[in-house]
Amino acid sequence: MQRTSFLRRTLAGLALTFTMALPAIALELDEAKSAGLVGETNMGYIAAVQPSPEVDALVMSINSQRKVYYQEIADKNGISLQAVEARAGLKAIEKTAPGDYVNTGDGWLKK
Repeated sequence: MQRTSFLRRTLAGLALTFTMALPAIALELDEAKSAGLVGETNMGYIAAVQPSPEVDALVMSINSQRKVYYQEIADKNGISLQAVEARAGLKAIEKTAPGDYVNTGDGWLKK
């Protein structure tokens, strides 16, 4: 009985520790940009400069959120999603910090 209780407490503690550590493990967008792992594209989305499972997961997550937001803007203003994406891409490239990657359609360049 004591062994089962100890095992449950230990497993609960490990689960809690792992859950609390997840945010620290997750790759953040600004961090990924400054590390040269991802960059902004002329279509309003980010793309992997140096693909990996973690980078690819970040790209997919950010881009899916952006697409929802872009579609809301398009619907609200009666314009195409592609028009919003193109405008967002230009703005994102303009705002990109020096040294971070951008792709204007001709491949990756450091800004």
